[in-house]
Amino acid sequence: MNVRQTQRPMPRPTAAVEAIPPTTPFVGPEELMRSVGRSDFVRLGANESSFGIAPGALAAMIAELPRLSWYGDPESLDLRDALAAKHRCLPSQVLVGAGIDDVMGLAVRAFVGAGGVAVATRGTYPTFAYHVTGYGGTIASVDYRADGAVDLDGLVERAATVLPSLVYCANPDNPGGRFHGREAMARFARALPPETLLLLDEAYADFVDEGELPDPEIDDRIVRLRTFSKAYGMAGARIGYALASERNASIFQKIRLQYGVNRNAQIGALASMRDATFHRWVLEQTAAARDDYYALARRLGLGYIESRTNFVCFDLETVERANAAVALLLERGVWIRKPGLPPLDRFVRVSAGTPPMREAFADAFAGVLETL
Repeated sequence: MNVRQTQRPMPRPTAAVEAIPPTTPFVGPEELMRSVGRSDFVRLGANESSFGIAPGALAAMIAELPRLSWYGDPESLDLRDALAAKHRCLPSQVLVGAGIDDVMGLAVRAFVGAGGVAVATRGTYPTFAYHVTGYGGTIASVDYRADGAVDLDGLVERAATVLPSLVYCANPDNPGGRFHGREAMARFARALPPETLLLLDEAYADFVDEGELPDPEIDDRIVRLRTFSKAYGMAGARIGYALASERNASIFQKIRLQYGVNRNAQIGALASMRDATFHRWVLEQTAAARDDYYALARRLGLGYIESRTNFVCFDLETVERANAAVALLLERGVWIRKPGLPPLDRFVRVSAGTPPMREAFADAFAGVLETL
């Protein structure tokens, strides 16, 4: 090859993007299956719902498949009306997106951006850092408490020092599963600097009694993120939403992708909300799965975190044992994940599965522990 040719001018990405090392927030099960030569797994690694979607939602989505040639409603009007009624707010205070990750990206892009600063817990849901870095911002981090809970006081202190444009907090927490109640979150929100936006990720809020969640009042200083991926079982459809003030929702409207939400996802989400019986059943099944995991941990002599989500973290005491357990379970056809940073990196995290899935995990897990 001619050396001169290799030095010719080329299109370049922005400096912020060029500075990012190659990164993948999550390695998907499909890639993992290929890596170990398997065609299927017991899927307990992504906190998906193992209990399916509401029968009415499935029927509604199937009925509308012949019209998949149509675009979805760019404003998600019917779904926003239903969500506004559920949350006792105005439709103009609801923004629908392609999952929480989509809306989270809008919040980071709008309030952090290039050169901006955000505050978050080190080791929390990694997609937040992915967005901040991708839009040219930086993160001032705070460690988890020793018990694996989000350090609300630490986040407040850090925010008072760096005066960030945004503070991110997942509650219930991912990947740990712990939860701060209504009064603690209210104090936390009030203590943040007045010009700091609180981005409150409530992906697992459906697994918490409504009375324990923050007051539903809409505030200019708080954006709350919700999803249909967990309790509603629609992770593959990619649909979530934000509860925000009209001011903040209008800011997101300026930059959101107008036709970014899948039409069938809109239909399924709306139908899911109408099936309260199925929703309650999923919550009951999830609670039963958590109880089974707690009992398994006690039987195996392991510590665990009492979770307010659809997953449970088992304490393997060292990072090395936790890493080995994940790898060995993978070889046995059971896919789980683990937190990546201390103090939670000594835990493995297991999604709530159906009874057969839980049995398969328990058998494989007990066998793996005997080898560690």
